[in-house]
Amino acid sequence: MATKETKQRGRPRSFDRDTALERAVRSFWEQGYEATSIADLTRAMGISAPSLYAAFGDKRALFDEVVAEYGRLYGGFISRAVAEEPTARRGVGRALREAAVEYTLPGRPRGCLVISAALNISPASAEVADFLREMRLSNIREIAGAIRADIAAGELPADTDSGALAGFVGAIIQGMSQQARDGAERTELAAIAELAMAAWPRTASGATA
Repeated sequence: MATKETKQRGRPRSFDRDTALERAVRSFWEQGYEATSIADLTRAMGISAPSLYAAFGDKRALFDEVVAEYGRLYGGFISRAVAEEPTARRGVGRALREAAVEYTLPGRPRGCLVISAALNISPASAEVADFLREMRLSNIREIAGAIRADIAAGELPADTDSGALAGFVGAIIQGMSQQARDGAERTELAAIAELAMAAWPRTASGATA
């Protein structure tokens, strides 16, 4: 008879969990949440359905982990740019230019997983749609906070609408992601980034920040 210790320990995994997770990231990134089935995931990850459930939980639990891994490896550049640059204009400009690069890098799916995975989500997966929407809105709130700080510091005119300007940046980022998925090249997205920055409000002194 097996001992209690043996039953608790179970059989060791026959796959590398980190590698399997990275493959799951790519599956959801390429196909979106709704269109990616358990069969797609097990095929991409090279594991059986029981192994997937044992290691990651259900599809939703796996997706939550995928989004966290995506943010750690690929998607944190917007927050970093806004946090690290001294003005909102510098941070947004850096974020948009980096998006043109990140969204078109060879060897990985195009665009942003947090944007593209939300497409065509059914009402049954409303919690996933809300989760992804909150992530996108979080970036916009960070940008709006940086804009408000610039207004307070006199870097932007006092009548600048921080919410509208941050929403404009969010729309540009989301549009760049979709255009990348539609085949736009880095130079095309970089041109969009520069046009977006040309629309940035002038400082109170009349010069760009």
